[in-house]
Amino acid sequence: MRILGLDVGSKTVGVALSDEFGWTAQGLETIKIDEEKNEFGFDRLGSIIKEYGVDTVVVGLPKNMNGTLGPRAEASQRYAAEVENLFSVPAVLWDERLSTMAAERVLLEADVSRKKRKKVIDKMAATMILQGFLDSKK
Repeated sequence: MRILGLDVGSKTVGVALSDEFGWTAQGLETIKIDEEKNEFGFDRLGSIIKEYGVDTVVVGLPKNMNGTLGPRAEASQRYAAEVENLFSVPAVLWDERLSTMAAERVLLEADVSRKKRKKVIDKMAATMILQGFLDSKK
């Protein structure tokens, strides 16, 4: 049983994968997308789901701090619905408030350069989203 975690943005989708026991999340990759051109990286996502035998996808839901849903949260909801539709796997929406900021803080504390942070921030945020979900199941 593998679970995939996604941090969906307008230009990239950070991807993380659980171990086979569903205990830990590891960053896998960042998929480049372009919302404006309706390019969402579903071909690559489908390959990952198939290659790793993923049976659940956790999509970060960026709620506002007061708990309401804004345009980015609505985009994540649409993305999750499309994942379910295309790949016949359940997509769970997971509150991701502050996950990207937390990932940035970890990378800053590790003294990772700005250029390198930009390359891994989405993958790291996806890892934090997935790990939060996995921890809630224990």
